[in-house]
Amino acid sequence: MVANAAAMKLGVPVPNGKLGMWLFLGTEIMFFTALIGSYITVRMGSPLWPSDPAVTHINVILGGINTFVLICSSVSVVLAHEAMGQRAYGRATALLTLTLLLGFVFLGIKAAEYRGKFVHDILPGRIAETASEAGKKLAADAERVGGVAARERERELIKNRLARGEKDDGLSARVEVLDKEIAERSPVKLAVSGIKAAARLGTLTSDELAARREALVAVFTPGVKLEKPAELMAWFPGLFQSEGTVAEEAEGVRKLFPNEFAGVSEVHVIPYGNVFASTYFCMTGLHAVHVVIGMVMFGHAILLGLFGWLGPRHETLIENYGLYWHFVDLVWIFLFPLLYIV
Repeated sequence: MVANAAAMKLGVPVPNGKLGMWLFLGTEIMFFTALIGSYITVRMGSPLWPSDPAVTHINVILGGINTFVLICSSVSVVLAHEAMGQRAYGRATALLTLTLLLGFVFLGIKAAEYRGKFVHDILPGRIAETASEAGKKLAADAERVGGVAARERERELIKNRLARGEKDDGLSARVEVLDKEIAERSPVKLAVSGIKAAARLGTLTSDELAARREALVAVFTPGVKLEKPAELMAWFPGLFQSEGTVAEEAEGVRKLFPNEFAGVSEVHVIPYGNVFASTYFCMTGLHAVHVVIGMVMFGHAILLGLFGWLGPRHETLIENYGLYWHFVDLVWIFLFPLLYIV
């Protein structure tokens, strides 16, 4: 045996931190592969899967911009790692800051997309997949906006409390206020009753339900000319006295309750809509969480640079952060065509 022989080094010839990052990314790859595979399986097995952007409110342009933003951020990370190798730590800090800003841009655009889903009620468990479900949703929405049912429930609750001998403490006065509000909102209650009656039929198409919803909004919207008074009388029994007085009575209602039902959601029937919304929010939401984690990493590296602590020992750290960010970018490269284009 040679006495001065160099000690044998065991293990993989890469830094431990880099090996750990690759192992972590391996588990992440399996995680997103399972998600994407499940999505493809569900979509291929659903012949009426919603793919029209006008129905799903998927914004392809915003998705494309976000793709470009992430690609640019990956480039800035590569340049930052190159700057670390050149000992240009100020430039590396600036490039990492640019990457962080691009991450904020990505999340901002994603927030705007999510807002569109919330505005149009494209949310898991809230999408009507049949005309019957659309009718029930329309009735529930109209009842919520009208507010009469909520007042009636509150009144009954207070009356029950008083009947049990509970101390009045202003409860009787509240009942009187509710009685007055419910009486004053009788036109609203009649309009909601008409929509609920239509929903109970269960035979109306989505177009017919949409017509009822438009009529409900129009009756309470100032300045809108009402057509087909016979239909309005049939759709909202008790709200109008005769066909000849529909326009005149509607004006009185509008003065008391202008734009009362403007907030009622539009009627949309989207087959497989809830599964679509669930997969969309699950996949894009989890991806967004990974983006946030990457931004936290870059925030840490930027602080090191700002305090002048960034040095040669951090080259592997920045490389690992870059590897993670490239993975996040790669996942989006798969999600964008699957969710936005195909």
